[in-house]
Amino acid sequence: MIAMRTRNRFLAGLLLTGALLVGTASPVAAAPVVLSSGHVDVIDVDYVAGALTVNVLDGTGTTSVERNPADVLFRVPNTGKITVPGGSAWSFLGTGGQAWVLPQSSTAGLLWAGWNTTEVPGGVFQNNRVSFKLTSVSGPAGFSIYTVSGGTPTVLFDSGNGLPDSLNVNYNTHAHANWGFDAAGTYAVTFEVTGKLASSGATVSSGAKTFTFEVLA
Repeated sequence: MIAMRTRNRFLAGLLLTGALLVGTASPVAAAPVVLSSGHVDVIDVDYVAGALTVNVLDGTGTTSVERNPADVLFRVPNTGKITVPGGSAWSFLGTGGQAWVLPQSSTAGLLWAGWNTTEVPGGVFQNNRVSFKLTSVSGPAGFSIYTVSGGTPTVLFDSGNGLPDSLNVNYNTHAHANWGFDAAGTYAVTFEVTGKLASSGATVSSGAKTFTFEVLA
């Protein structure tokens, strides 16, 4: 009888241990939201109740949705591949003769990527502006953001000439630019947005925010 009770207690212990292990299993991470065409503000800046925040404003659907950058994968299809124009002004796009670009104008089948500070109130920051800082890029090759006017590029950010790179952006701005990638592969692009408070001169920061781009060959 004692042996039977001991065996039953042993089996109960095994069942309890199994139940505890099941109960403490790590949750499965949710798949990222993949954005591959349509309007998106990659850097969506807000300032509310003393906090400077950065989200992704996903406008690819019928209703715009704010998303955590960590939950989004931006996809650049092979239709974004271009032949790099000749001339030293275009050398920032690498030396391979080709690059992948999300263009500054709306183009079917590609993301129309930009940023906005339309929810940053006036008078909060010195000179009514914040600073976008590109702090790091991890990927197979260079990353850049640039505009083109009259066939001439103006480079705003370029990982190929050293980081960090900074750009002052006025409040109530909504802008689009070309987002360039020198090779196919996956890129992790990290920005920080900061501003100096007009009231005190103190600097507030969004903290580092990393955006993931998948560039298809």
